[in-house]
Amino acid sequence: METTKLEMLKEKALNIRLGALEGIHAASSGHPGGSLAIADILAYLYFEEMNVNPADPKNADRDRLVLSKGHTAPALYAALAEKGYFDKDLLKTLRKFGSILQGHPDMKHIPGVDMSTGSLGQGFSAACGTALAAKIDKKDYRVYAILGDGESEEGQIWEAAMFGAHYKLDNLVAIVDFNGLQIDGKVTEVMNPTPLDEKFAAFGWNVCVIDGHNFDEIAAALACARETKGKPTAIIAKCVKGKGVSYMENQASWHGSAPKDDQYEQAVAELTAKA
Repeated sequence: METTKLEMLKEKALNIRLGALEGIHAASSGHPGGSLAIADILAYLYFEEMNVNPADPKNADRDRLVLSKGHTAPALYAALAEKGYFDKDLLKTLRKFGSILQGHPDMKHIPGVDMSTGSLGQGFSAACGTALAAKIDKKDYRVYAILGDGESEEGQIWEAAMFGAHYKLDNLVAIVDFNGLQIDGKVTEVMNPTPLDEKFAAFGWNVCVIDGHNFDEIAAALACARETKGKPTAIIAKCVKGKGVSYMENQASWHGSAPKDDQYEQAVAELTAKA
């Protein structure tokens, strides 16, 4: 990847992480671990991959993103603000009474949100239905769904996987944030869903396994998805929960805990120092 593009993507990912943390800190509530984990993926999707336009957020031909792991909404909101869907100052109103930015994505009130999500598993099914609608309507838009590895313990995920393969939804890409942790600890100890790559393949999906923080690997996997015909693609993205903040990285305790003032200041200092 050319240096200019790489530096742009790194800057966008940094701003997404900072924006997510700003909202969570202001709310004294939220999910920083998974939000930081998916920042690089969101940066690539919104600033390189997807055909979207903040000036026309409901364009019928736009690509769609479904955040099936809806609790990481702070990262999605930060990405949307960075893209220009709404003012960045709105991030400080996260989870506040009267704010459009609630704890989970709301397609009725938030510009750029394509599907309301929160109950784990359901967003993936909605993404499958959206992709099928594109096929029926003979539209060229693509659908991207971001899933959690803990979420993949839900039976509905595998019903949706069967659906996607059955209808040959090659316009659908599932990206699994495989950070290995959920609110109760290691996913392999809570309810082991692995090997996810082999399971998606067994369901009839094209599968890529990547480093979810490596933009070259993200780009290559998404290019492979576009070139694959007759089946949907699952990208198993190996990510670090709490990526970029030393005391949050690989700690299940930061799945759903907001940083206090001193912790927030440390997180911002660490992230900006690495920029």
